[in-house]
Amino acid sequence: MSKMIGIVGGVGTFAGIDILRKIYQLTDARIDQDHLPLALVSVPHKVADRALYLEGKVKENPGIAIAEIITTLASAGAEIIGIPCNAAHSPAIFNEIKRRIPGGIRLLHLIEEVSSYIASDFPKIRKAGILGTNATYLSKVYTDVLSLHDIETIYPEERVQKSVVHPAIYHVEYGIKAYADPVRDKARQDLLEVALSLSRQGADAIILGCSEIPLAIHETMIGQSVVIDSTSIFARALISKSL
Repeated sequence: MSKMIGIVGGVGTFAGIDILRKIYQLTDARIDQDHLPLALVSVPHKVADRALYLEGKVKENPGIAIAEIITTLASAGAEIIGIPCNAAHSPAIFNEIKRRIPGGIRLLHLIEEVSSYIASDFPKIRKAGILGTNATYLSKVYTDVLSLHDIETIYPEERVQKSVVHPAIYHVEYGIKAYADPVRDKARQDLLEVALSLSRQGADAIILGCSEIPLAIHETMIGQSVVIDSTSIFARALISKSL
């Protein structure tokens, strides 16, 4: 009997939909009954913005509301829990979540799953470029975890991160959060340009380190770098643990 997967939605909203789609696509199923039991709870108005919290602009730790959502998922029968938000796995937020959730469930760590995947499937990768929100940029959560596999991280310079990468996700006129389906061309092109710059700086891989960036970038290679879709890897990990 497969264990029910629980997904914390609304962080961002379309990222929750995207990982659901990926779980269904990657599951070896031929009929309805072959698919895995799955629950998603999306209450985005209750979860404080992760980037604003890590920047010190919001006082309430988003981990509190996320833990409440996980408790709801657990009460519905979910045993394997995934949060499709890279920034939510920064220690300041993730540790708060772990402190508050009930026992008897397995909370997967997205960054650790991505790092383990790279180490096992791409053992020659020694440098990884990171595309993500300011929250992921500030917390350096990928740096801490990838270093355990002797993988160096490369980030955009601070000016580019704040004026190009973060707005491609957050800008109300063209960012992915505002326009996810379809993604505005400016957001996509800005992200591709920065990813290519990281590749030229020696990145063997480009990690799409925000769960909304895969909505804009579908390439498998950028320059000489392999593209790592964090949510696809996370979807596979959730499937594996469920089975």
